Amino acid sequence: MEFIYGLSNLRKKHKNCAATIGNFDGVHLGHQIVLKQLIAISESNNLVSTVVIFEPQPMEYFHIEKAPPRLARLREKLDQFSRYNIDRVVCLKFNDELANLSASEFVDDILINSLAIKKLIVGDDFHFAKNREGNYEYLLETSKEKNFEVFKTNTYEENGLRISSTLIRNLLTEGNIEVANRYLGRFFVISGRVIHGDKRGKRLGFPTVNIKLNRYLSPVTGIFSGRIRGIGNKQLDAVIYVGTKPVYSGIEVLLEAHILDFDGDLYGRHIQVEFHNKIRDDQHITSEQEMLKQIKLDINETRQYFKKMRVINN
Repeated sequence: MEFIYGLSNLRKKHKNCAATIGNFDGVHLGHQIVLKQLIAISESNNLVSTVVIFEPQPMEYFHIEKAPPRLARLREKLDQFSRYNIDRVVCLKFNDELANLSASEFVDDILINSLAIKKLIVGDDFHFAKNREGNYEYLLETSKEKNFEVFKTNTYEENGLRISSTLIRNLLTEGNIEVANRYLGRFFVISGRVIHGDKRGKRLGFPTVNIKLNRYLSPVTGIFSGRIRGIGNKQLDAVIYVGTKPVYSGIEVLLEAHILDFDGDLYGRHIQVEFHNKIRDDQHITSEQEMLKQIKLDINETRQYFKKMRVINN
């Protein structure tokens, strides 16, 4: 899969494509329908399948303080796109210039002049350009004179419930991990590079791998059962913690995971942390002794959870 950042890096060979545009936050079941439609149209018309996304996402650009937690960072989106055999991802830098394009300028400058699209697939709630003035109906009308074809994908629903990034984000925040995963069509993942922590876990007999979240605002907090991927072909059971470690008066939100029955050096390695089930909230613990007792309970619950899952799956 080819990744192109910014319009300035588009070349003549990148033109004449079938494309879709959006945030694709989480690449959930609704997004996956769009991607499958994109692949089908691309293959039947011998066109390059192209996904156009934005960094930062528009809400993060306009109202960073009100922007909701992401379901997926850029790298996690790209991992998902590659699973669907997308040929190319074009990431547009969302800035003042892009934000102030009118609908007609967006179509001319980006869709026609830069990408030379032949087929365009969008969701039924898709809006674009300044003041969100562009939508499917506008694209349908302008496509007739601009010589491209536009297709609409209807909102994906289950039992009358609209599956959206907002719904999934709320489920994750509430701790309803298994339902959120069902609507994602995969496990919720936070990925990153393993960094050195404060070594307290190792000193207490429960070493952890630590991922720095930087400015990423996690939609989940608490203690979870999950798995670690990225260590060869292994899937390693783990107890995952996301929070500020109030027992140590922490401020910064961090992610750390204790991998069950594992002893190895993972510093510098990029791993994926899958969330399978929520064990509990990050309750107030006043001492290390109390924390150690709770960690043992969390580990036992994680063992029992995966033991049950293995029985069900077999």
